[in-house]
Parts: sequence; structure tokens; C-alpha cells
Amino acid sequence: MQRWHRDMRQPSAGGDDRHLDRSAYIVLSRLELDGPMSIGQLSEAFRVASSTVHRQSAAMLCAGLVERIPDPEGGIARKFRLTEEGRRRLDEERSRNVRGLERVLAGWSEEDTAAFAACLRRFNAGMERLSAQRPPPA
Repeated sequence: MQRWHRDMRQPSAGGDDRHLDRSAYIVLSRLELDGPMSIGQLSEAFRVASSTVHRQSAAMLCAGLVERIPDPEGGIARKFRLTEEGRRRLDEERSRNVRGLERVLAGWSEEDTAAFAACLRRFNAGMERLSAQRPPPA
């Protein structure tokens, strides 16, 4: 997995080396899936300290990937929402990841690919289960 991550971080043939870091990719994906979220909601969702989310969100704000908005449901806490730039960069990163997977899986049979996908789903479900059992950060 570490090698996959390292190899996929290499600049593309077009010279674009503006990969999203892992934390930005995960947060942007969550915002895309669930819509605007506060620091507290993100902290709870990822089971990390709010100071960690604050640091990550500050970097994403500076990069123009997210924006702070009033709570659409009228709450007090402001929420983060993907910007168009954030959505574009997330889509680019996903496309790059898919192309990398296609290169790795080239020549695999449909059966092997399906078995790998099933094992990966099972692995991810196990990781989610273990994460849910971990006590929240202090």
C-alpha cells in the first residue's frame, strides 16, 4: 500500500504535480458525500481531535478548496463546503487514482479483479469496524 501511494504521487506526464494530500482528499470526499460540515462534525466523523481538523481545514481554505458558510440548517457553527476548485481537484485526483489502478490491474481476469474488489470491500469494512470501536480523541 505504501508503494502504491508513493508511485501514484509521481507527477503526471503533463507535469501536473499538484496532488491533493491524503487528508485533503479524504475531507473533500466526505464533504462531497455528506454536504457542508462543521469542524466538530468532521472531527467526529474522522475520530480525530478538532485541532487536527482545524489545521487541515485552514490549509484547504488557503488553497481555495473549501469555503466557510453559515449553517444551512440555521445552527450557530459555520460549516465547510467544497468550492468549484475543490471539486475540480478532487475529480482530477480520483481520475488519476483510477488510471493508476487500471495500469496495475491490466491483464487481470474479470474473476481476479472481482475477487480483489470483494477482498478490498471486506478489508475496508473491517477497518471501519475497528475505527468505530476506538475511543474518540480527548
